[in-house]
Amino acid sequence: MMHGIPLVAVVSLCVIMFLILRRFFRLGAAKTVVDSLPGPSQASFWMGNINRFYNRTAYSFHRDVAINYGPVVNIKGMLGRPLLYVSDPKALHSIVIKDQYIYEESRSLIQAQLMTLGPGLLSTLGDHHRKQRKLLNPVFSVGHMRHMLPIFYRVTYQLRDVISSELKDGAREIDALSWLGRMALELIGQGGLGYSFDPLTEDTPNTFGDAIKSYMPALMAVNSFRLMTPYVVKLGSAAFRRRVLDVIPHKPLQKLKDIVDTMGHGAAEVFHVKKQAMEAGDDAVLQQVGEGKDIMSILMKANMEVSDEDKLPEHELIAQMTTLVFAAMDTTSSMLCRILQCLVENPEAEDKLRQEIVGACGGHDLSYDQLMELRYLDAVVRESLRLYPPINILPREARKDMVLPLSEPIRGLDGKMIHEIPIPKDTDLVIGVLGSNLNKAIWGVDALEWKPERWLSPLPSAVTEARIPGVYSNLMTFMGGAKACIGFKFSELEMIVLCTLLSSFTFDLPKEPISWNVAGVNYPTTGDSTDPRMLLKVSLREGSA
Repeated sequence: MMHGIPLVAVVSLCVIMFLILRRFFRLGAAKTVVDSLPGPSQASFWMGNINRFYNRTAYSFHRDVAINYGPVVNIKGMLGRPLLYVSDPKALHSIVIKDQYIYEESRSLIQAQLMTLGPGLLSTLGDHHRKQRKLLNPVFSVGHMRHMLPIFYRVTYQLRDVISSELKDGAREIDALSWLGRMALELIGQGGLGYSFDPLTEDTPNTFGDAIKSYMPALMAVNSFRLMTPYVVKLGSAAFRRRVLDVIPHKPLQKLKDIVDTMGHGAAEVFHVKKQAMEAGDDAVLQQVGEGKDIMSILMKANMEVSDEDKLPEHELIAQMTTLVFAAMDTTSSMLCRILQCLVENPEAEDKLRQEIVGACGGHDLSYDQLMELRYLDAVVRESLRLYPPINILPREARKDMVLPLSEPIRGLDGKMIHEIPIPKDTDLVIGVLGSNLNKAIWGVDALEWKPERWLSPLPSAVTEARIPGVYSNLMTFMGGAKACIGFKFSELEMIVLCTLLSSFTFDLPKEPISWNVAGVNYPTTGDSTDPRMLLKVSLREGSA
């Protein structure tokens, strides 16, 4: 024992650190073309620009990298190791489409997600990922989304009613992030799992839901441990690794362990209840929250009907549940908060959108097709997703030596023109979502402005000719290729939330400024507080009662 730490834990950590440092020095020692790529100056010899880039307050640095250094930027990682930020369309096509199985998520990211979320879509690669995706793709079809409309209306009306009750004494500032986060969890709970996390009436404890809300902050608190995960999995059996983890005296790590355990137990419990209902027959399924129309019920039924070769084992179905909730909850609340902020900062746009919504609704719920026909609402959503994607960056790692093609040559730091970039094996890259979405050469000189009107006319030819490999609207917001966001059609239903809120309330800026923070999913803070929250002044709209 060393000061209460078992020797096996100390030895394990030393071995892991040796393997990490050996890999960094091996790649960083060789000078290549990437060293001639432009980029910001290195802030630290040891850490490079890692602390500047992966930092809560790094939003302005992200925009600087995205806008000011060109389509491929060498950010510089630890010990001078290359870290390439890529927004060039042709290079992105290679990474995301043509050579997507070579440029995969980093081993550390995949292993961290596998350890915490289980073997769901975010944690699998290659044939394993394709098998899961094959079964899941039909579940997210437009046809299934239509059936989920009543769930979205029901939950959104619950949110409307509880906010209305808070405004009974007049306008006040409310935490939009808190309420939209609770609503998002309930939308995904009912629509995704057929499970209710939160009645949206009072602070009702739910250990499963509370664990999901706490997962991302807890994961970010131990981000430095993520580099170790590819080596940790090589140390003995899972039972041995768990015993080592249990005795590591690191409170944030122990907190994450408890959260992951709670999420796993909660998802398994919901799964087995749904399975029992399916075995009991249709009447039992109809008694559940989602009435059998939720994503997991459809997936479980489909899994029963496919061949044994295509069937997913139960532990992978359970992992899809935690993955679905994690992937959708924070992105939904973040996106809705951004759109509301854009509207209150542009009151003419807020008024114009409200007029379109109120005129279309006429006191009744819109159908899926009617919702999709609201052109200005669609333009507001697209422009907000272009300028303010909930996720700025997506890391990748070259699995072998490659050559990255370019749309246009880049002038290197030595003055020479670079027409293509040799990429050594194990090079870290970042898919520059923000850089692609804000590219003035593609989107025009007003690319940095929030202008929904750009979507009401044909887009510039430069946009369509760039062939940006995003799955949605020439944007990289929902990615592309085999790893494109499978639920982007699900996210379109969130327009119901905007319709309900804007027809019921008016919104204004709070007294204190709103700031946006970088994380796995970007989040807002208000004033000097570092806690996630976005205050808005909210009033009941005249005639909405």
